[in-house]
Formats: sequence, C-alpha cells, structure tokens
Amino acid sequence: MEMQGRSVVVTGGASGIGRATSLLLAREGARVVIGDVDAAGGERVATEAAAQGHDAAFISLDLAEPQSVADFAAAALDRTGGIDGLVNGAGWDRIQPFMENPPEMWDELIAINLLGAVRLTRALLPPMIAAQRGKIVNISSDAGRVGSTGETVYAAAKGGLIAFTKSLAREMARYHLNVNCVCPGPTDTPLFQRQPERMREALTRAIPFRRIAQPEDIAEAVLFFLGGRSDYITGQVLSVSGGLTMVG
Repeated sequence: MEMQGRSVVVTGGASGIGRATSLLLAREGARVVIGDVDAAGGERVATEAAAQGHDAAFISLDLAEPQSVADFAAAALDRTGGIDGLVNGAGWDRIQPFMENPPEMWDELIAINLLGAVRLTRALLPPMIAAQRGKIVNISSDAGRVGSTGETVYAAAKGGLIAFTKSLAREMARYHLNVNCVCPGPTDTPLFQRQPERMREALTRAIPFRRIAQPEDIAEAVLFFLGGRSDYITGQVLSVSGGLTMVG
C-alpha cells in the first residue's frame, strides 16, 4: 500500500472531496486524521474507515477560529507523533453575484478558504521541518485559476491558496518538503448538488469528457502528490477538470 505507515491530516474530511480523500488514503495504509466543523459527518467517515479495518480518527476543527486551528494541530500531533502529509481540503462557498455579497461573507470566505489553511500549515510545519520529510497538498479550485461568475471572493481566496502553494514550496525546498496544489473543476459534492439543475447540465455539456468529476477523481490526484511518485515535484498546480480549463 502506497501510504503505509504515514500519518496524514485531511481537512474537510466529513464530505465530498475530503471524504473521498480520507477513505482512499486510509485504504492505502495511511493513519488519517480528519478535521472538519461537521462533527457528525467527520465521525461517520472515521467510523466507515475503521469498519474497513483502516486507521482513521476525527478531531473537530473550525478553520475560521484561530484557537480551534491551534487546538486541532496540537491534538493531531499528539495522536500521531508527527505528520507526514497535510491535505488542506476544507472549503466553503456561496454562489452569489459580487454586488449582492454582504461584507461579512467576504470575511468568512477568506477565513475558511485561505487563512485557515495558512494557520494550520504554519502550526504543523515545525515537526515536518525538523524531520526534513513531508508533503503538503492544497486543494484550491479552477475558480482561482480562471475566475468564476458568482464566486468572485471565493476565487480570490482560492487564487491566494495557489500563490501560497508556490511561495511556500520555494521556502520549504531547503527542508526537502513538497508543496503542491490540486485544482478541481466542477465536482459532484454536496455544494454542487445545491446548484440549479440547469447550471449543472450546462457545466456537464461544457466539459470535454461530458461528465462532472466524482470526488474520487480528485482524491487520486491528491494521492499522487502525497506518494513517492511525486518526490521531485513541488510548487505545481494540477487542474482536474475533465479538460474544462485547458491552458497552453
């Protein structure tokens, strides 16, 4: 198993891409620590993995609250003794025209989608630097690469996560740490299912593969960046969108 014996933190692990990633990593032998504000969902995923004979645990995490981030990091390190991988997968969005956004929505979007990942990464980096071993995968969005109508501040936060990935990769290379980014396109998550059917159908037609991504499609890309096949890759952004956002 590719991740045998490695400890990996996955935020947003209670549902969608985070759930698929947590279960895939657990099946590949990782000791998975799931962080999410959805305690019931996080416990369900941990229980599901354990029922399959894998090692997974849930610890409550609210990325919008700095103290919660600090407490989660301490608990995760206490449980594992050291982190080999971090997947910053949690995110939140509400599709709405920019001029209709209440300002407090901007604060929440940036706190969860950008600053939460920054704070947690900072908290977990010291033991990774000391060990000179570890991999970080930030799950951004193609909205952060090419923009998205109705998701302007979300796209800004996700674009910031891409820039954070690249800059951190430069700083961490001296410690032999890999930092990469996965950008999903439209994916069949609870958030996507809440969109109007006409929007879901239009996106499906626009994708060259003519299907919406499944969370497992994104999880496989995350596994690649956490595993040994990406040891010489850092600071890269991989779009997993079925060809929707091809660039030259």
